[in-house]
Amino acid sequence: MSASSEALSLPGVKGVRLGAACAGIKRSDRDDLVVIEAAEGSVCAAVFTRNAFCAAPVIVAREHLGRHPRWLLINSGNANAGTGQRGLDDARRTCKALARLTGASAEQVLPFSTGVIGEYLPVDKIESALPRALSTLDEAGWGQAARAIMTTDTRPKGASRTLNLAGVPVTVTGIAKGAGMIHPDMATMLAFIATDAAVDQDGLQHCLSEAVDGSFNLITVDGDTSTNDACVLFASGAVGNPELNRRSADFFLLSRAVRDVCEELAEAIVRDGEGATKLIRIEIQEARDEAEARNVAKTIAHSPLVKTAFFASDPNWGRILAAIGRSGCAALDISKVAIWLGNVQIVENGGRAPSYTEEAGRAMMSESDILIRVTLGRGQAHQRVLTCDFSYDYVRINAEYRT
Repeated sequence: MSASSEALSLPGVKGVRLGAACAGIKRSDRDDLVVIEAAEGSVCAAVFTRNAFCAAPVIVAREHLGRHPRWLLINSGNANAGTGQRGLDDARRTCKALARLTGASAEQVLPFSTGVIGEYLPVDKIESALPRALSTLDEAGWGQAARAIMTTDTRPKGASRTLNLAGVPVTVTGIAKGAGMIHPDMATMLAFIATDAAVDQDGLQHCLSEAVDGSFNLITVDGDTSTNDACVLFASGAVGNPELNRRSADFFLLSRAVRDVCEELAEAIVRDGEGATKLIRIEIQEARDEAEARNVAKTIAHSPLVKTAFFASDPNWGRILAAIGRSGCAALDISKVAIWLGNVQIVENGGRAPSYTEEAGRAMMSESDILIRVTLGRGQAHQRVLTCDFSYDYVRINAEYRT
């Protein structure tokens, strides 16, 4: 998969600078190392993968999170996962290297890695490239950083929102990477977001956790949760607004902006799913509770049979029906289930809708953005999950990933 050359321009966040350089970790023709600096006094929140084989940088970042971090150190091309004690030592060594160059403590650095699992981190290459990355630090560095963290992504991913809090203009900007091994279990992929608003620690963590649950946790490309997933949110406080907390009148406005950024980044990841040709929105309605709605949606989204049918534009609605039936809904009354493809009803009262035609179904399946809507007739809860189709290229990309 070749990377797009499209440029990504995003509004800067006061008090946050980003720099990038080529360390030659996997390739020698592109940046693969990013440094992010947050101003003194910034607040940091983060969420991490729940994969039991979480990568060494995830373990170290968790350890450092409560130490008032000001620096993020990110590399692509090597995940530093499945590397045992040496992996932990290597992650800590990179933190110390950045700390020496910036006058920070090693505990103020959060390390992140993405790439091939099971290979040792080339620490010497990272140490050599750090001065170059630091020399490029810039509030306008978001686009360059977004490209440097890419692996199988075909394009950089970024989003931004501006808002007014008590007369003070505030920016929320974020970048993300991810195209495969995408099935959230906190977040997924790597995402780095910042705001120049002042927010207390509890409020910032709540803001991020809620945003992640309503965005990254509702997408899936292939049902695989990475060992390296992480999402970080900095609040620099550089615009001088009164510090927000969860009881502040403006807290909801900031939370909405952070969630909007996360939702845009999450959709960009699914659109760029490895080999993807279609974005599929699965909307479950009339479920007993939100958890049931989410489970039904993800069962459909994870079905290889459903996903390959969408790639072929084949309205094989029996595959959707079967996925709903095996999703674990207790005592499901199938006579109350209805399914639509866009505005075309394909299932009514648990069976083929009398008005449905293959022509209408095929026309909807040929679209690049497709909505599957399911009503279960069990309650008032609803949920939406984003996924994509499976194409020949998904197999090729992952079969050739290490070569």
